[in-house]
Amino acid sequence: MAVNLHMYLVVLPLVFAAAVVDAIGGGGGLISLPAYLVAGLPSDLASGSNKLSASFGTLVATVKFFRSGKIMLKPALVAAALAMIGAFFGAQINERLSDAAFRVVLLILIPLIALLMIMRHTAPDRSLPMTGKRLALCRLIGLLVGAYDGFFGPGTGVLLILGFTWAAGMDTVTASGSSKVVNLASNISALVAHFMNGNIVFSLAVPAMVCSALGGYLGSWLAIRKGARFIRAVMMGVMVLLLVRLAVDYL
Repeated sequence: MAVNLHMYLVVLPLVFAAAVVDAIGGGGGLISLPAYLVAGLPSDLASGSNKLSASFGTLVATVKFFRSGKIMLKPALVAAALAMIGAFFGAQINERLSDAAFRVVLLILIPLIALLMIMRHTAPDRSLPMTGKRLALCRLIGLLVGAYDGFFGPGTGVLLILGFTWAAGMDTVTASGSSKVVNLASNISALVAHFMNGNIVFSLAVPAMVCSALGGYLGSWLAIRKGARFIRAVMMGVMVLLLVRLAVDYL
């Protein structure tokens, strides 16, 4: 597919912004995937190209969080393994369940999640010891959020952070860092499939990959430096964006 200057001007800055948002609180796909579509790529090429650029942004953010000691590696890895299984079954459910019905459920759930986040804001933000029970909950989080990712996708990072903070007892910054490991695993899995199907426009996705890597570095730096309050604010913004998208799609 031929790529022109207009495509670069649309995709590159939006992919950078998406990577910043994604590294902080998840949900960058709500910005980057539409950017490829607006640039004129068909949905299959947009999805594949987006996975290539997003994977590198997530990789850079993961390394930055890891070097800062803000990843609980064992729970993150077990959640990542189960997320890949969950994503497979989520994709199978997608073939059988009405997408419109699922969107209605999300329109109800997302405001409730936002309310819970506001309530959580008053709770102490610290990591608790990783017990066997919490490790088992990490597996369940990976499986359920992976299934959601396979079925629908947008907002996966937000759900992972919420799960790691509420169920697994992580502080917000560590939950954000640990969620990147799970996101990276699912992104790589999807990227391989897109590559095998030839659904990547490399002439556009490679420059976008560089922008995504820069955005991932900046976003993870901001999350580590600014802390829990900043991450929650970005997550709230992502959920508002997701709610608007769901409402528009449904109507």
